[in-house]
Amino acid sequence: MATRLPAHLEVSGLIRRAQAQGGFAMVLHKGEPDSGTILIVMVDNQGLGALYERMPQRDGTRDWAKSKVQDTDNKQEFEDYLTRRQRQDPDVWIIELTVADGQRLIRG
Repeated sequence: MATRLPAHLEVSGLIRRAQAQGGFAMVLHKGEPDSGTILIVMVDNQGLGALYERMPQRDGTRDWAKSKVQDTDNKQEFEDYLTRRQRQDPDVWIIELTVADGQRLIRG
């Protein structure tokens, strides 16, 4: 099993990669610096978000997977979900990325 990079370093790297690709990134909620879970909100060109988080895979790894998508008819429900996740886990990091082909940014 690989050693996990501290959360604050991974977040910094994600922000730098997004900016290097001409995108925008910001921390919506700052979590525990070393071991906080990281949630990524990818915002598309229509202003809608999709939430990505690491999910366990059959081989024991944890890969990024889309776990929730913002509904155009009920944008508030997505925001409420993020608020609930933050309340359930105050150590969680929530990062918003607006970048072309954001999925490429978090692959591999």
